[in-house]
Amino acid sequence: MKSAKNDNRRANTRLNPDQYLGNFIRKYRLEKGLTLSDISARASISKSMLSKIENGQASPSLHTIARLAQALGVTLSTMFSNYDIPSDNAQLVKAGKGMEVVRRGTREGHTYHLLAYNKGPKQLFEPFLITIKNKSETFPTFEHTGIEFIYMLEGKLKYRYGQFTYLLEPGDALTFHGDIPHGPEQLIDVPIRFLAIINYNVFDSDDTNSRSQ
Repeated sequence: MKSAKNDNRRANTRLNPDQYLGNFIRKYRLEKGLTLSDISARASISKSMLSKIENGQASPSLHTIARLAQALGVTLSTMFSNYDIPSDNAQLVKAGKGMEVVRRGTREGHTYHLLAYNKGPKQLFEPFLITIKNKSETFPTFEHTGIEFIYMLEGKLKYRYGQFTYLLEPGDALTFHGDIPHGPEQLIDVPIRFLAIINYNVFDSDDTNSRSQ
């Protein structure tokens, strides 16, 4: 059975506050197997008023809403937790449609597809799908802020991080601080594909200062 919370998450952009509240109460009441009589008795309001509230035809006072929340066994914050959530924050990039980008040190045969794009002024993270089709003798190295997470999808390579190298095969994952030089050291089995996700929003000023000491 679908939950009232999930149904209201999809519907909240179409409903005004009274409609949203009524929709939540009705769906939650039905999920719990409660009747109008059950809730009206618990909340000390008439069945006709409760019916109007459920149909978005009445604007109950805060005191009445609090009684309804208590009757349903939920908090006020739960009742409105999904109301007025921005609906344009999801971002879909279809297979093969990620924007191809050139990073510093990118070589021929090394392709970087950016799988999501920041909409705000602050860069929070970058997810790349990296494809390496050709073996070469020179490899790009990178340094950047934040944490990087690598997940191998195809192929085999040795990956250098500072003074250490790691053998990465499909299913392997590697996580590290990005401010240490890193990059492919040896391409063993091409083609190679891996996800590289850089999270820039992981340190505050105190963390940065403590790591630099």
